[in-house]
Amino acid sequence: MLPLTYVKTGDYAKVIKVGGRPDAKKHLADLGFVDGAVMNIISSHDGDIILNIKNSRLAVTKEMSEKIMIEIVTEQEAIKAGEKIKEDL
Repeated sequence: MLPLTYVKTGDYAKVIKVGGRPDAKKHLADLGFVDGAVMNIISSHDGDIILNIKNSRLAVTKEMSEKIMIEIVTEQEAIKAGEKIKEDL
């Protein structure tokens, strides 16, 4: 388990845990960052990340990405988890 800040462009990751204050956790959950959600990393630069999650493309700041604990998964695992992730929405 590691913070989302450590992903690289092209990685697939699964949300393990979301930390932070209750209002921050709710905001992230509303955006799709819930346990088990799978994402595809479009761009990662110094902790600021652009990703696809739950059929949406989002930008996440380093501050927010530090609160999201993930596990790196393969593309096959991402598809098996029921999240067909598209490169272009």
